[in-house]
Amino acid sequence: MCGIVGIASTTNVNQQVYDALGLLQHRGQDSTGIATVDGPHIHIRKGEGMVREAFRTRDMRSLLGTTGLGHVRYATRGEAQNELEAQPFYVNAPYGIVLVHNGNLTNTRELEVELATQDMRHTNTGSDTEMLLNVLGSELQKQVSGAGLDAEQVFTAVSRVHERVRGSYAVIALIAGHGLLAFRDPYGIRPLVLGRREGQRGRTEWMVASESVALTASGYELVRDVDPGEAIMIGLDGELQARQTHASPTLVPCAFEYVYLARPDSVMNGINVYESRLRLGERLADTIEQYTPSGNIDVVMPIPDSSRPAAMEVARKLGIEYREGYYKNRYVGRTFIMPGQEQRKKSVREKLNALASEFEGKNVLVVDDSIVRGTTSREIVEMTRNVGANSVTFTSAAPPVRYPHVYGINMPSRNELIGAGRSIPEIREQLDSDHLVYQEVDDMVRGITDGTSLTELEASCFTGDYITGDVNEEYLAWLEATQLS
Repeated sequence: MCGIVGIASTTNVNQQVYDALGLLQHRGQDSTGIATVDGPHIHIRKGEGMVREAFRTRDMRSLLGTTGLGHVRYATRGEAQNELEAQPFYVNAPYGIVLVHNGNLTNTRELEVELATQDMRHTNTGSDTEMLLNVLGSELQKQVSGAGLDAEQVFTAVSRVHERVRGSYAVIALIAGHGLLAFRDPYGIRPLVLGRREGQRGRTEWMVASESVALTASGYELVRDVDPGEAIMIGLDGELQARQTHASPTLVPCAFEYVYLARPDSVMNGINVYESRLRLGERLADTIEQYTPSGNIDVVMPIPDSSRPAAMEVARKLGIEYREGYYKNRYVGRTFIMPGQEQRKKSVREKLNALASEFEGKNVLVVDDSIVRGTTSREIVEMTRNVGANSVTFTSAAPPVRYPHVYGINMPSRNELIGAGRSIPEIREQLDSDHLVYQEVDDMVRGITDGTSLTELEASCFTGDYITGDVNEEYLAWLEATQLS
């Protein structure tokens, strides 16, 4: 999971990209980068940490041009602390291409061999984004005839990229002297939305980004999602052209975007994130009523922030008082996306504090968005008991996470997943809660997709069914052996 944005403007774009990345900061906190195109020149600045920490005035002054892109990184491949793996990546041929990517490729071992022996291209890091950039560069090079490169040649190159790479990818690239390119994998696993507004002299300005909040909060109108398998090319004159570049695309977006990752004020794939979380709470309430003695519950408490809509709906439907007793330190990052188990565990107590007067002597029903490693959940149960709760019923608006997530979320190993190989009673023992209730898989899918034409979500971490068809036991064993969490 990362956040990406690309803007084709009529004025200097550096501040616009910076502001949009701030709106996507929840999608990654390891590093960030911005690139702009000014005539034949590409300017790139990258840094560790959050957007507000990484860029200085001197950096912004050097990012000249009216077309640009940006990235906030949450490491799911390679090493979080490796500065060389911060995006965007750049290659100088053909023309000069700079690229950002949200997702994970699943055939990197094959691509590494192909790039070295067939494309004669060198990659300098373990990043799958650098591989993707070089595949795109190689396919564009094959389309170049003379000095020209038109949109149709670009679309042909993207169709060849689809043939060569597997996995999830939402991509934005700048091609020096030609414009901005955006495309999405044929399943649309990772999100990408398109917006526009009127710029100077009546010319349309365009933005593509991971979430609609980056568009609407920047004054852009949400036009639509970039379709699965679709490529969009925005020329230097602001003209937008779009083509379907895959033979058989089908939309199967990632369920975890709606459960946890996205901001509640975003709309992606036609689904309002906030409303989907309310529906998850409504369905979770039915399951809670079925499996727990709800008459003995005094209060419903959310774990801020992403579980709040679900918790409100649970309380409303069960007729139990809703209260907020956990308080969040907003200067600590999202613990789920922090690299390393020790850092995540240390940050739980720094991030959350429980107000004793809300818990003392009460039977508490806790609602969280999901339970992944169990680190946060275990600490919350202990914290709740320590401030005087009589009993703790822990509930999850998502089903048990039992399998690695290979499409862009940092869950590479079954060994670290508390739900892997354990029954729900066994997980409850690990958490030390009095009761434990999970959302059912079918209820999650229906809760997210209600009111849309979607019938399927990418839910492999809950079901073990991998949509791309190339993930098997051998691949998962290799991933667990080679990828840091």
